[in-house]
Amino acid sequence: MRGKNVLGLIMANVDDASLHQATGIRSMASVPFGGGYRLVDFTLSNMVNAGIGKVGVITDNNYQSLMDHIGAGKPWDLARKTDGLYLLPPFNAAAMANYNAGGIGALANVMNFLERSNEEYVFLTACSYVANLDLTKLFDAHEASGADVTILSAKGKAPAFENQPIAEEIVDGRIVRVRFGAPGKGEETWLIKGLLLKKALLQRLVREAHSKGETSIEKDLLIKNIERLKVHAYEVSGYVAAMDSLESFYRANFALLKKENFEALFPADRPVYTKVYEDMPVVYGLGSDVKNALIADGCIIDGEVENCILFRGCRVEKDAVVKNSILMPGCFVGEGSAMDYVIADKSAAIRPHKVLCGADTYPIYIGKEIQI
Repeated sequence: MRGKNVLGLIMANVDDASLHQATGIRSMASVPFGGGYRLVDFTLSNMVNAGIGKVGVITDNNYQSLMDHIGAGKPWDLARKTDGLYLLPPFNAAAMANYNAGGIGALANVMNFLERSNEEYVFLTACSYVANLDLTKLFDAHEASGADVTILSAKGKAPAFENQPIAEEIVDGRIVRVRFGAPGKGEETWLIKGLLLKKALLQRLVREAHSKGETSIEKDLLIKNIERLKVHAYEVSGYVAAMDSLESFYRANFALLKKENFEALFPADRPVYTKVYEDMPVVYGLGSDVKNALIADGCIIDGEVENCILFRGCRVEKDAVVKNSILMPGCFVGEGSAMDYVIADKSAAIRPHKVLCGADTYPIYIGKEIQI
């Protein structure tokens, strides 16, 4: 199966509630990650690296930040005369009422887009996880197995998303039994929100489910049909992180400070593309002290930074101490302030001589443009 015969569909708002601190002003897809990226960058890059040339991004009404970031899709080579990148928000009040983030209502709203697309297959996925995937292997595995639907899966501790599907029994690659609910304590095979199937099958399943008032892709679209459809699991190898809480988001960012995780997420042969902002290199003052940190261009560091991730344009003034924290673009830390286990959203400002201290299991979150 060639990537050009696959239509990419991205559910931009799936699991927004799991990271509500950051998604109140944006979709899950546009949440900043890793010092210079957004969550959607990994999903889009996985698709274009596999040869997918047409991608639709299904979003709710909070899509301004996402639209500003992806634009016409030029960083991913999707700014094309034919095919390319399509933003698919609800188009009127009726569609908005029909929309349910990440659910069947959202898919029902884009039926016309599906009908006008010429691709035979659809890869439908969310942005609530980060991974660098070789989707060509998924395409080959789906074709070789003769499956109706192939779902991405991973082994490990299952995330705590609402209605998270966990495969309890897999026979010769086919998913036989699935359960929902709270994850167990040990290693499990959990199903990632990414699946591959024929476009015609997706259209039929969505119409059937929507006509019955059903809303859940996992429960109503797939699991109810698991006996009459051949549903297979494709196990993902390498680094995978799900954003099911503020704590997991914090830990997924800080996992990049380990070389093996960074190299797994950013391999040389499958680059991750993003919107690039031209800015000056990082400026380190004479009294600065930086240890084990990811720091983007445009930052000015005059204080102490340790075990941190700083996005572009952040400033840490003299005698300020920032440890174990994430500063999103444009954050300011005043002279003599101290921060430990803090996540500061865009353009947040910490005035001089303030002290903020959270914990690795409960980081403090400062909202966008908030001043402390």
